[in-house]
Amino acid sequence: MDKIRTIKMNDKDYPYMLKQIYDAPKVLYTIGNIELLHSQNNIAIIGCRRNTKYGEKAAKYFAASLAKEGITIISGLARGIDGIAHKGALMAKGKTIAVLGHGLDKIYPPEHIELAREIIAKKGLIISEYPLGTNIKQKNFPERNRIISGLSRGVLVIEAKNKSGTITTVDFALDQGREVFAVPGSINFFNSEGTNELIKQGATLVMNYKDVLKNI
Repeated sequence: MDKIRTIKMNDKDYPYMLKQIYDAPKVLYTIGNIELLHSQNNIAIIGCRRNTKYGEKAAKYFAASLAKEGITIISGLARGIDGIAHKGALMAKGKTIAVLGHGLDKIYPPEHIELAREIIAKKGLIISEYPLGTNIKQKNFPERNRIISGLSRGVLVIEAKNKSGTITTVDFALDQGREVFAVPGSINFFNSEGTNELIKQGATLVMNYKDVLKNI
């Protein structure tokens, strides 16, 4: 992969949007196109790791459609909706940022090593607040989620169970004053419990990518 760059909070390349959040990371470690750190046309697309075909189709559609409109797609390189969102942006020849919960000398899950390489090759960006050598620890992923939402103007949720890591990202987004969007799902699927509950609580229901664009 490309050379790893270290960006401190007082550096000119530190993202403005991230500076505005509570508990912003003091240091970012990056691989790839750091110009994306200056983008403020960002949408996070997140969701469950064990997605349905419906969730896969929705994530590809929203990521690709928004990327074609010049929106940078942000997610966490995780299994499921995260990885699909990155792939959708790349398929549309758009830009994407992956935020990791461990050091950049590792890629997790291992099946996304090729996806990470593709992100870099296609002028995307991979970032982390954790230095090289930081192992994969469960507690780091909820902390990582504040960066995903902090870099974004809005967070789009596609399939989520109640009390999941996805919902913690939504909590961060609300604390940071970001817009929250949710794709409705079937009442018969556990994966729709979180998204449908978000809509009941006031998240913006979105049926197509234009519903996102007009609310950011």
